[in-house]
Amino acid sequence: MSLRTVGLEQGRNTLPELASRAHSGEPSLLTRHGKPYAAIVSPDVLMRSRPRTRFLSLRGTGKGLWGASPSQAIADARSEWD
Repeated sequence: MSLRTVGLEQGRNTLPELASRAHSGEPSLLTRHGKPYAAIVSPDVLMRSRPRTRFLSLRGTGKGLWGASPSQAIADARSEWD
């Protein structure tokens, strides 16, 4: 798989072409001032590269989440909106 490198401005002007290439399996790397900035890849490539985290694997006790005083943590959070 070859990686096409495109400047950000050129990428903006040729986005439909880059999207079509990504859909057919050819990713593009967008650069800004010569440094990698973003990539355009097909959803298949994106889903393969991300580990799947199941919701239930995130469960826990929550102990310590609110600090020593949960009521104070809630009051502090509410006061941010006043």
